[in-house]
Amino acid sequence: MRTHMVIFLLLVLAAITLGLIGTTAEGLGYLLIIGIVVLVIALAYGGVRLTHRVRGRPGR
Repeated sequence: MRTHMVIFLLLVLAAITLGLIGTTAEGLGYLLIIGIVVLVIALAYGGVRLTHRVRGRPGR
């Protein structure tokens, strides 16, 4: 359970880092695009994990 949160946070941090480098460095705009793709993947991963956890719990 904790490892999933760590993976999610690492993906988000990687996306932010790539985005910052891509916007500030001259000629490295492709890093911005990669950062956006990684962010979308991280959000999709987090959404899948959240819905999986909610569906997996039985009602009381």
